[in-house]
Amino acid sequence: MVARVSTVAFQGIDVLDVDVQVQVAAGLPAFTIVGLPDKAVAESRERVRAALSAIGLALPPKRITVNLSPADMVKEGSHFDLPIALALLTAMGVLAAEDTAGYVALGELGLDGTIARVAGVLPAAIGAAAAGKGVLCPAACGGEAAWAADAEVLAPASLLAIINHFKGTQVLTTPRPSVVAESGRLLDLSDIKGQETAKRALEVAAAGGHNLLMIGPPGSGKSMLAARLPGILPPMDAGETLAVSMIQSVAGLLADGALTRTRPFRDPHHSASMAAMVGGGTRARPGEVSLAHGGVLFLDELPEFSRQVLEALRQPLETGRVTVARANGHVTYPARVMFVAAMNPCKCGYLADPARGCGRAPKCGREYQAKISGPLFDRIDLHVDVPAVDVADLTLPPPAEGSAAVAQRVAAARAIQSERYRADAIRTNAEADGEVLTLAAQPDADGTKLLTNAAKSMGLSARGYHRVLRVARTLADLAGGGAVRRIHIAEALSYRRIAVGA
Repeated sequence: MVARVSTVAFQGIDVLDVDVQVQVAAGLPAFTIVGLPDKAVAESRERVRAALSAIGLALPPKRITVNLSPADMVKEGSHFDLPIALALLTAMGVLAAEDTAGYVALGELGLDGTIARVAGVLPAAIGAAAAGKGVLCPAACGGEAAWAADAEVLAPASLLAIINHFKGTQVLTTPRPSVVAESGRLLDLSDIKGQETAKRALEVAAAGGHNLLMIGPPGSGKSMLAARLPGILPPMDAGETLAVSMIQSVAGLLADGALTRTRPFRDPHHSASMAAMVGGGTRARPGEVSLAHGGVLFLDELPEFSRQVLEALRQPLETGRVTVARANGHVTYPARVMFVAAMNPCKCGYLADPARGCGRAPKCGREYQAKISGPLFDRIDLHVDVPAVDVADLTLPPPAEGSAAVAQRVAAARAIQSERYRADAIRTNAEADGEVLTLAAQPDADGTKLLTNAAKSMGLSARGYHRVLRVARTLADLAGGGAVRRIHIAEALSYRRIAVGA
């Protein structure tokens, strides 16, 4: 007899069906796992053995063979512990085959028989629901799995609780979907005095999902502005929340299995490696650009990042996804982010400052700014100078307008875009391209003339030309959603540079 239990393997946020088969046959005592298991799966033997012993069961003195099918796909992760244990219990006659037949199981076993949380429960539950099956997962992940509609969820705390449930001596309660309780007040734009141009650029970026680069001396407020961006972004809708949470689930970042509607804000240190930024490692985990999907990826001190790391961002910023290629396969993660960066004008930060002039100007500035390649620079929609704040401005009272008022305008502009692109699977102007962009952002005659002349005089690339159109469309949406006019083209061009130092 061969006992079977269903589970999954992960390829990015996609789930692949895996059939766990266990055979207990006559022969010398042995416990073998086959089917390309990694180290964590191979060690399941000892965890399963100890967990069964903890609940008073011993492995039969026979030859036990566990096959993870399909056998030519690498199996990674500790979540195979639970399906292996359930299949073994079925083969030993402790559980009936029909008990676990309708479930996808995943969970890590402790030596005392408890079931520990694992990554990837949300995409596994969604896949199980699509296949008409239920989910057997750790109690700590029950609230996460409960978000999968129409899927029966069993979330036991221990192996003994599963056995008692199927024996009818204990009833496992159905977990409820859990949501992260929103924390206190977000950082507010009213904390920043001066920098009205930069605040305007931040509002435009938030309204259209545009990339933004802030250039200014140390202490001018670039990082403060970026940190207040989450406070003006609208909450995620149900579809965005699910997409973001699936990535976080695979990465093991869903605290207590609870989902949140707050957009991600990731700000990795400039020492981050390429694998940390775009994804990779032995298990091709999602990187910062994917963990920021649907939200903001903020890179402070942009030129201090490795040139190789920055160049790796070019594809995800253009396509909204990143593909991690390995010898044994390719994994694709979503990576639709608002890319926000900040940098000093030169190494010391005081280029063109008459009071604290750079001693190596202009060579220092050229060398420092040359660390940002032209192709990456061309992918940034908004470039804004953030000058040093005058001391007199710091003594002024807080600005009358805070994040709440700006957030209302951003939400109104986003609502206009959502309605406009309803049939195109596009959420913001930053994603519009081709015919969709041409129809949405066609400027009037004066605007067309200005854009054409500016494109020639500034030497805009085709990408730069279309990014100006996208920004102009967002400016028109902030003004109420009417046609793109000359005034919108003019403002959009004011945020465009030919090169970093221009």
